Amino acid sequence: MPRVPRLSDMKKVLVLVYSQTGQLSSIAQSLTAPLVENPGIAVHVEYLRPASPYPFPWSLPRFLDAFPESALGIPCELAPPALPPDAEFDLILLFYQVWYLAPSPPVTAFLRSEAGRRLLAGKPVVTVVGCRNMWMKAHERMVLLLAEIAARHIDHVVFTDRAPTLATLLTTPLWLLTGKRRPVPGLPPAGVRDDDIQRAARFGHALADALAADRERGNGPLLGGLAAVEARPELMASENAGTRSFALWSRIVRLGGEPGAPLRLVFLTLFLVYLVAIILTVVPVSLVLQRLLRPLMKRRLAAIKRHMEWPSGSGTERMAHYER
Repeated sequence: MPRVPRLSDMKKVLVLVYSQTGQLSSIAQSLTAPLVENPGIAVHVEYLRPASPYPFPWSLPRFLDAFPESALGIPCELAPPALPPDAEFDLILLFYQVWYLAPSPPVTAFLRSEAGRRLLAGKPVVTVVGCRNMWMKAHERMVLLLAEIAARHIDHVVFTDRAPTLATLLTTPLWLLTGKRRPVPGLPPAGVRDDDIQRAARFGHALADALAADRERGNGPLLGGLAAVEARPELMASENAGTRSFALWSRIVRLGGEPGAPLRLVFLTLFLVYLVAIILTVVPVSLVLQRLLRPLMKRRLAAIKRHMEWPSGSGTERMAHYER
């Protein structure tokens, strides 16, 4: 009869999730299923809960009102986590969304909280992103947030909407405002593809093997060779420009007062006009220029790609072993 592991012998994994649409929760469930099913691993899933919940679907005013604090990395207030004060974990899995080119406020709030600092300090952390297609500036900010609390960032996994960029500029906001993933007939559904979510289990199988071999105690990645992240360096110019303009506009909007203030709503309306104008004019031109200039920027783009895919990489050499 096989021996049932004692709780003291089991590897303990903390899963942190904030999912506003529910899709990131589905990714987390698929990825962690092999860990949950493993008798030698104890998994605690902590859903981050804003004290004032964000709606889904959004209303347009509420969606815009979340912009300044998201872009500037200002945390929201969170409900206390359902964790004992002396909890300790061997591995942390942090699932987060990208809002306005930055980690969402609930995730930022947790990382800057006393509980977040205590739980993650010195611990190996795997970050998992679910977003439309622009995640690189948010990733850079996440790396800094983890470094501030002395967490060990050992792996980085990204799930994106693989539909054409111009299509996602329409389908993603409509999904957020209507709750419908396929709001426009003829266009692909918004969000991460269902088969990509199902295939996330390969990461859980690899993490289970790594935990059994104590490899989480080292400094190297645990998910190399599993196509963890495919960076699109040609989007970095757009992300840099967007981050700069968002920083300026968010400060202007905050001059109008706290969320819901009448003057703030006036500034947000001006920001919306600016944003739509950029999407209709600058974005298409930028996409064409990026395609034309790509052959002249091969070295620069290759360097960005290597940097953004660190530490897990886009290699596929272990896929056959872990895709089941």
